[in-house]
Amino acid sequence: MTALKTAIVGAIDRLGDDLEKLSRQIHDNPELCYEEVKAAAWLTDFLAGQGFKVERALAGIETAFRATIETGEGPTVAILCEYDALPAIGHACGHNAIATAGAGAGAGLAAVRDKLPKGRIHVIGTPAEEGGGGKVKLIQAGVFTDVDAAMMVHGFDQWVGHMDLLGIVRVGFEFTGKAAHASADPWEGVNALDGAVQTYNNVSMLRQQVRPDARIHGIITHGGAAPNIIPEFAAAIFYVRSLNLDYMWELQKRVIACAEGAAKATGCTLKVIAHNDTVYEPMKRNETLLGAFRANLTALGITEAPPLVDRLGSSDVGNVSQVIPTIQPLMKIAPDNTPIHSRAFEAAAVSPLARAGTLAAAKAMAMTTLDLLAEPALVKRAHDEFKGAK
Repeated sequence: MTALKTAIVGAIDRLGDDLEKLSRQIHDNPELCYEEVKAAAWLTDFLAGQGFKVERALAGIETAFRATIETGEGPTVAILCEYDALPAIGHACGHNAIATAGAGAGAGLAAVRDKLPKGRIHVIGTPAEEGGGGKVKLIQAGVFTDVDAAMMVHGFDQWVGHMDLLGIVRVGFEFTGKAAHASADPWEGVNALDGAVQTYNNVSMLRQQVRPDARIHGIITHGGAAPNIIPEFAAAIFYVRSLNLDYMWELQKRVIACAEGAAKATGCTLKVIAHNDTVYEPMKRNETLLGAFRANLTALGITEAPPLVDRLGSSDVGNVSQVIPTIQPLMKIAPDNTPIHSRAFEAAAVSPLARAGTLAAAKAMAMTTLDLLAEPALVKRAHDEFKGAK
């Protein structure tokens, strides 16, 4: 490694305890999408303390932020943070570690700012990844217009450079029936829960006929008030995913048809609630940026796992990758075979393994950012690949 990269690594190591404290604070105070007030405050306070100029409530979103260091005219690189939690199981996706790795990368670069090549570094806080589409709103607000390249990491049980992401669209259903006594006068009622259950069963049968790179899954969110009352209202929500956006929209129509058929069969009235403002797009691969990141990971003594097979998620970082060159490598913060969105992963997200993975990811992102600032030709190659990729 160059002397400057060695200095960055040393700075991040010295901040290790502070970064672990930050990660634990976020982990132990889980906040849902667009409610990440504490996490955003802790992150911005930390970055301001490292010498960043901080903009809070970025693009009118209370829990979004942008922290910037400028060293002159040159490339602009964004390091992204996520910090929202999941309902009921907290940081079972490890967003506390994602946020800390991003802040740590920024801090490592800030520690050597007087020696950095010319350019601009943003650490951007992107709320509401878990369904709220924070990055989508930031894209629409023009936050990424002048950014040349972006990167972030995601927690996982392995080190992996690239993970394909599925496009995703969400659709909700509300069924209205007619209440009646479930024992005395059941024939007077129209069972809205039957409409929701039948929709669930219809979708379960549909799943047998979809392509291997597609996923459909959902839950019933409301099923009635009491067992002795025919439910007059029921609701469900489904996620429809695919690597191919055209196929995703086709599947969404078929899922809606499942609900329409259920409503007709049960005599319910159906309201379809489309969530088309938070559509997540597939991840556009950029081998140029991945190559730079992988070289730095290797320099840190980390060996990447084999490519992933059949482990597919979705994220609004895919939308960012559709507008600028972007990568989201996976960092190992949990033991092998620990599924994400599980209680075990939530516990692992503040383990010693998570600390080691978070610091290593912070170093690799900071070193890759340095490469991009130092070599504008690398940025150009990433853009040329981006423009030429389908």
